[in-house]
Amino acid sequence: MKNCKLEQGEYGGADSEDKDEYKAENVFFVPTDARWNFLLSKAKQTTIGKTVDEAMDAIEKENPSLKGVLPKVYARQNLDPTDLIEFIDMIGNIALGDAKSRSADILRHVFEYFLGEFALAEGKKGGQFYTPRSVVELLVAILEPYKGRVFDPCCGSGGMFVQSEKFVAEHKGKVNDISIYGQESNQTTWRLTKMNLAIRGIDSSQVKWNNEGSFLNNAHKDLKCDYIIANPPFNVSDWSGDLLRKDGRWQFGIPPTGNANYAWIQHFIYHLAPSGQAGFVLTKGSLTSKTSGEGDIRKNLIEACLVDCIVNLPAKLFLNTQIPASLWFMSRNRSNGKYRERSKDVLFIDARNLGHLINRRTLELSEEDIQTIAKTYHNWRNPDGDYEDVKGFCNAASIERVKELDYVLTPGRYVGLAAEEDDFDFKERFISLKAEFEEQLKEEAVFNERISANLKKVKIDG
Repeated sequence: MKNCKLEQGEYGGADSEDKDEYKAENVFFVPTDARWNFLLSKAKQTTIGKTVDEAMDAIEKENPSLKGVLPKVYARQNLDPTDLIEFIDMIGNIALGDAKSRSADILRHVFEYFLGEFALAEGKKGGQFYTPRSVVELLVAILEPYKGRVFDPCCGSGGMFVQSEKFVAEHKGKVNDISIYGQESNQTTWRLTKMNLAIRGIDSSQVKWNNEGSFLNNAHKDLKCDYIIANPPFNVSDWSGDLLRKDGRWQFGIPPTGNANYAWIQHFIYHLAPSGQAGFVLTKGSLTSKTSGEGDIRKNLIEACLVDCIVNLPAKLFLNTQIPASLWFMSRNRSNGKYRERSKDVLFIDARNLGHLINRRTLELSEEDIQTIAKTYHNWRNPDGDYEDVKGFCNAASIERVKELDYVLTPGRYVGLAAEEDDFDFKERFISLKAEFEEQLKEEAVFNERISANLKKVKIDG
């Protein structure tokens, strides 16, 4: 990753020497006050849409990573110029030009705010490109990606990359020590990623798009990375698994064609370097499922000593689903000298009682919650840690214990009940169980349809 910084410069208007100097520093250009005021004056005219499209072209010209990414749709007749003018006027009231605003990363904060608000408004569809900030922060806080190659093969709007870069900067590391790799199958979402990274000065040259997706068209086939941080789509049934039955990535068992969860897990492992680590989100059902060989794959992963830690997340964290979710942390080498030898254990953390509501339907993990979970993991993993099991919250279980429980990875099976359950929220627990049950009914209906269809194909002579 290049050490990039956000500055103001006249796109299309600076003299050649200034532009060469800026390009040497890989600066993301935004308009100077004079250029911005010029745009605002033009905005009062009927050619506002054409003017904005020209501005997009100019920004792309000065920022090669955005070539062909920004929308040039503002001159279309179906867009009300009055609304566009009002919007530009609002932007014009933001003090982009003063030093305080530049140092406060105002463009970055605005972009992140709009991503979050848009995802909230989109509801279920919003989850396709946006992972809640607190979940991303937790993944990064646990993995601590200080140095190396960071990969997200279903990268959405790039939040995992942004948070990794923030983590390194906040901990006084060298941002140059991280390189970013990604893939996205939705072109619109990929464009969001490119914009999100560009305004933060993060090199996005290795963030690829193709509409086939990571399974059918692996854009980084030979990549072995140090960290994988991802939030793959839950329970995807149309992932073309029937075309990939003999794929080399399925080292621990062939994933079922009707659910991509264990295909994603093995895709992640395939791309890990010998000491690589992965942290990713999956539905809670993946911790117990035995459908179509998933239980056997999970058993093989556990016995291969790849599963490091499982975190049970609270309900209502995700915008696109009420299905309970969990975090998986996996490591290729759990007996290396950097960390404690832990190849015979798995850490289970039950965080269902953490978090707070930010509105009627959405929950968020606080910074204190994130640190509580991350420190628990680090105290268990690190040689100088002072880890202790906490009833109802965390437990370091042996592989033998996991085997006794038939390779089920649900944290609640291991951590037990807290000493006091006075704060048990029946309503929240009921909603969570109800959502999980409804999802299981949907899966049952799908399987029943397939069975019925296959039965119809059976021909009985006579």
